[in-house]
Amino acid sequence: MFGALYHIARNTCRESLREPIYLLMVLSALTLIGLLPTMTLFVFREQVKLVVDSAMATMLFGGWVLAVLSASHSIAQEIDSGTAMLLLAKPVNRPVFILGKILGILAGLTGFCFLCGVATLVAIRVAKDQFWIDNKGLFIFFAAIVVSCGVGGIYNYVTRRSFVMATVLALVVILPLAAVVIRQVPVDEGTGAYAWRVVPALVLVTYAVWTLGILATALSTRLNTIANLLVCAAVFLVGLMSDYVLGRFAQDNWLAGILYAVIPNWQLFWMADALAAEKSIPLSYVAWGGLYVVLFIAFFVLLGVALFADREVGRQSVV
Repeated sequence: MFGALYHIARNTCRESLREPIYLLMVLSALTLIGLLPTMTLFVFREQVKLVVDSAMATMLFGGWVLAVLSASHSIAQEIDSGTAMLLLAKPVNRPVFILGKILGILAGLTGFCFLCGVATLVAIRVAKDQFWIDNKGLFIFFAAIVVSCGVGGIYNYVTRRSFVMATVLALVVILPLAAVVIRQVPVDEGTGAYAWRVVPALVLVTYAVWTLGILATALSTRLNTIANLLVCAAVFLVGLMSDYVLGRFAQDNWLAGILYAVIPNWQLFWMADALAAEKSIPLSYVAWGGLYVVLFIAFFVLLGVALFADREVGRQSVV
């Protein structure tokens, strides 16, 4: 069972990384985050706050869209085309199939969040002054993206393998190295340190992306891409207003109480206000947030298994 689970997860992750939309979302997010410092000049010492808020929003929204698209391609399209039937015809049961798909999609989303997190730290470092930006750091950042694309192109030309996957893997290696180089570039007096206090907030946003990814994967067993996007958008919007829309009625109304418990409260993962107030995010809060996400992941995994239990695969049902 564990061997089948590993192979399904690995193949799902590789399929996600090979999709052109994955590279498009990664490059779009990195470019937008990298350009944020140039859009926050002359804002009366609020440039860091604007960069942090915009970068975290880009990471959250991009991860959500990528999660839905990856899940729809990996599960919904395989079910409709009958490809999943070939795998389920082997000694692989449905829970293992769904769990492997979930783990593979989570691995792809983690890579996206990691790259966005590195880009966010670089953007904050570049936007250290309201009247001036670190052009050298900005140049190194975008040069790393161009070099990664070049590496992917050369790898594709030499081996005839996936350009998209090679470029993404090159970004995972080259972008952190570029961040180390940028850290050594002198600015004002000495070198500019990274805002490590932002890292816990980025981890919490990653938790939110994981939760959205699991939900999208569970729903993709029954819904197509458009319907999945709409349902996830509704859950996301209700979760943003969870305390106001559901929380105040949870004690008096049983339906509101159930919805308040099963719909993630996204505000718990959004620490922009705490960062703006220059408050540190305790590691204990990050740990409790991880436990909160694990419970939701377990719930959505069970939901996905239940939705897929009697789902017709291809032209015939495979038990």
